[in-house]
Amino acid sequence: MSSNRGVVYKGPGEVEVTDIAYPEFELKDGPGVAPDNVGRKVPHGAILEVVATNICGSDQHMVRGRTTAPPGLVLGHEITGKVVETGPDTEFVSEGDLVSVPFNISCGRCRNCKAQRTEICLNVNPDRPGSAYGYVDMGGWVGGQAKYVLVPYADWNLLKFPDRDQAMEKMLDLTMLSDIFPTGYHGCVTAGVGVGSTVYIAGAGPVGLAAAVSAQLLGAAVVIVGDLNADRLAQARSFGCETIDISQGDPTELIDDLLGMPVVDCAVDAVGFEAHGTGAQAEHAAPASVLNTAMDVTRAGGSIGIPGLYVTGDPGAPDEAAKEGSLSIRFGLGWAKSHAFFTGQTPAMKYHRELMMAILHDRVKIADAVNAIVIPLEEAPEGYRSFDRGAASKYVLDPNGHLAAG
Repeated sequence: MSSNRGVVYKGPGEVEVTDIAYPEFELKDGPGVAPDNVGRKVPHGAILEVVATNICGSDQHMVRGRTTAPPGLVLGHEITGKVVETGPDTEFVSEGDLVSVPFNISCGRCRNCKAQRTEICLNVNPDRPGSAYGYVDMGGWVGGQAKYVLVPYADWNLLKFPDRDQAMEKMLDLTMLSDIFPTGYHGCVTAGVGVGSTVYIAGAGPVGLAAAVSAQLLGAAVVIVGDLNADRLAQARSFGCETIDISQGDPTELIDDLLGMPVVDCAVDAVGFEAHGTGAQAEHAAPASVLNTAMDVTRAGGSIGIPGLYVTGDPGAPDEAAKEGSLSIRFGLGWAKSHAFFTGQTPAMKYHRELMMAILHDRVKIADAVNAIVIPLEEAPEGYRSFDRGAASKYVLDPNGHLAAG
């Protein structure tokens, strides 16, 4: 049996790379594991040697202490790997397969999975619908910022790459299929982005940049990205987006300066609950700010995609209501403008095969768009610190040296 190491959340502001248990075909007790999941047998699973695993903004929420994540949680839900062992109930997954892992864990059997709502699977998390690797309140499945990881329901969950050599050549793009590319794409699809659309995307972090390149892929005429971070805005401009610095004034006025009108056809919230205000309030936490801005700038009858994360428990929120996920959104404005809102985790499996084909056939360069940078697993703590300081990069961890070798 091989040894295993992983990125472990130690407490607010601190992660550590340490020895962790090698995966078995059973979910053991540990930090964050739902009691009813302890001892769960996984004969339908596969153990992967991790080829690439990424630091996500959702991970950063936990590391900042903005969730109820327990210390000791092994992090990481963006996973690409090579199958090294399969359980006795797997049928179509084989040792040596190079695969992408959707960040949603799903069974493929429940009514939601059968309706392509894999983000709210009913069978993998006893506490609530939906699950993910290495994440708070998601059932306790061990994260994949590690050398090895267990994937349950492997025949259902794993997306096999058709050609291993081609996949390794495009691995920095393909690793984005586990989360941020489908997430950004889902935000645009649910917002109604299409040929000729004008789109406002709040946030120039990796998900916002993935949404921006997705909007272009869907045929948008103008993609406007708003943020406070000059380096991230420059990254958005590097592949043809318009940008606004929301610290410089009212977003509607800034959009009016670009388009000659203060509204867009649709908007995507790629920020979530750690939002800040705009204009003179840009330095202040304002959890509802992006949602309210999205309603301001979206035309009547438009839609707003909300892949940005919102939580039911935020110890660091600026007020008591926000600590329980209650935000002061101007719902009356959205109602008056007949807006449609689409929230929740992204059903990554709904999109990942088509997006894989777009990557393999050079229709999109998602790694360039998000400025993917490879670092060793042991440098994950510095990657988290750099990301927290606002680096205009997507950090890809290389636990087993496959990317360095490539």
